[in-house]
Amino acid sequence: MNDRLGFLRDKSNKLSLSPGVYLMKDKTGKIIYVGKAKALKNRVTTYFHALESHNAKTRKLVDNIYDFDFIVTSSELDALVLECSLIKQYNPKYNILLKDDKGYNYIKITKEPYPRISYALNCKDEKAEYLGPFTSGFTAKQAVEEANRIFMLPSCHKVFPRDFRKERPCLNYHIKRCIGVCTGKIKQDEYNEMIRSAIEYMQNGSKASVEQLTEQMYQASENLEFEKAAKLRDRINAIEKMKDSQEIFSDKTFDFDVIALAQNVELASVAVMCYRGGRITDKVNFFIGDEYESGQMLSDFMIGYYSERPERLPKIIYLDKQPDDSAILEEYFSSLCGHKVTLTVAQRGEGLSRVLLAKKNASEYLSMKVGRTVKEINALEDLAKLLGLSKIPTVIESYDISNLGEDSRVGGMVVYRNGRPYKAGYRKFSIKNVVGQNDYACMQEVIRRRLQRYLDGDESFAPLPDLILLDGGKGHVSAVHKVLDDMNISVALYGLVKDEKHRTRAIAAEGEEIQINANKKLFSLLTNIQDEVHRFSLSFQQQTHKKKTYELELTKIKGIGEAKALALIKHFKTKQALKEATAEEIATVAKIKIDKANEVQLFIRDNII
Repeated sequence: MNDRLGFLRDKSNKLSLSPGVYLMKDKTGKIIYVGKAKALKNRVTTYFHALESHNAKTRKLVDNIYDFDFIVTSSELDALVLECSLIKQYNPKYNILLKDDKGYNYIKITKEPYPRISYALNCKDEKAEYLGPFTSGFTAKQAVEEANRIFMLPSCHKVFPRDFRKERPCLNYHIKRCIGVCTGKIKQDEYNEMIRSAIEYMQNGSKASVEQLTEQMYQASENLEFEKAAKLRDRINAIEKMKDSQEIFSDKTFDFDVIALAQNVELASVAVMCYRGGRITDKVNFFIGDEYESGQMLSDFMIGYYSERPERLPKIIYLDKQPDDSAILEEYFSSLCGHKVTLTVAQRGEGLSRVLLAKKNASEYLSMKVGRTVKEINALEDLAKLLGLSKIPTVIESYDISNLGEDSRVGGMVVYRNGRPYKAGYRKFSIKNVVGQNDYACMQEVIRRRLQRYLDGDESFAPLPDLILLDGGKGHVSAVHKVLDDMNISVALYGLVKDEKHRTRAIAAEGEEIQINANKKLFSLLTNIQDEVHRFSLSFQQQTHKKKTYELELTKIKGIGEAKALALIKHFKTKQALKEATAEEIATVAKIKIDKANEVQLFIRDNII
């Protein structure tokens, strides 16, 4: 807990409601965060109140704030521009620092009689020339693949002219994917001319290459070199075909970017897919180290990304969700590049299909980075959308009550972090205060005791979850809501409802049920959670019942009451261990004389199976 909170609250309460920028500082005076605000007082005060509602990133930030400064601006747009400038100047620790998923990339052209064109991650080979560097591996790989396909260059590992006519031409030759250099029929100067054309194509693009090749074709035709003209014609057709195969929209002059975000417990991935002239020309992925509210994260990402690359701003940017302050962002981006920029959340058609593709790319990169499957990541996002949660529920707690008479009533709590069981967080509760069979009251007792442990500062019960799921319907949800209200704790709360075959069929809220069967990923996640909490609580109930049975057996011995019986069971844990215990061990644990311990030992061996 930050011991400067009182000072910071008082200072923030004195701020004005003007737009501006605030600068958070640590003990050394170093700026650790820069933010903008429509109204400084309203924004800055939120950092120092209701700390339990902050996400992990904000909690870490607040713990390190010693003081803050601020700059009042004349408008929200001015605040945004100033924020960008200050972030570049100070590179604050808690602002988004864009980390591309790759380093520099190169196109390698070997120096040999019959050169090869390939993709490379470095330029250390002195026996080769390089094009680049490129910041996008996608661009470099795509250029190499297209050039080799269009100009029918070999992609095998043979060395020419050493391997001329040693083997029959491979399949690529027969399907016209390779000109068949291995046949020995391609002259070196002719091959090197193709390599130069391929490099020209990669450097200047398809339009310039088509113009150059067309000119060469006409020249060959005038010189009556009809075979050469035919080959040039085929290359031109291959370039045109390659363009057509990547056509995405009917308007080939349509330039736009598509940005989608995927989130996880400690990381977020953003995919940017660039379309120019109707075809995809680049794709880059970035990882963001601290997860927080997705709309704000998307807004912060775009500001950082495009302020460094204003020349890459297209007229339209398709997004998977609405960013914060979209109108201000449009105005800012338009001022950066000199033309109008529109942010659009795609709802249908081809725009939506492009957004879904970008979303898949972001999820795939994130799944590889954090060791989670795409299904797990998407299921949590779908759950947040379905329930209208402000953030993805990365920590989920689920509760179930299991009972067998009044002597064996227990509650089980399981924890899922990032879509998977977190068994270190599992907890068991014996029902202590409820009389009779009352599932609602039992659930209330378990939740109240769990939350009270958190309020008392028990670290093993921290932090609070993002979502609580009860094994039960609307009645359970309503009963537990009263506990949350009484304790002044705000956590999303829902129930899991089963059908007549004991399969999860819906999510219960107060007054309604939300069907989940249509979403397979979400259905699978919630079914796993409900099955796991049921298994855990039932197993604890069975253990409790066995212990009660042992206790009742042991209390049949004269002089052994419930307390001594319970002490023996707790110490030896299993029936076998109890049967193998020596009289001395029994005497020490139960605090009885050795004669009585011998009597207990004999009873255990003769009566407890």
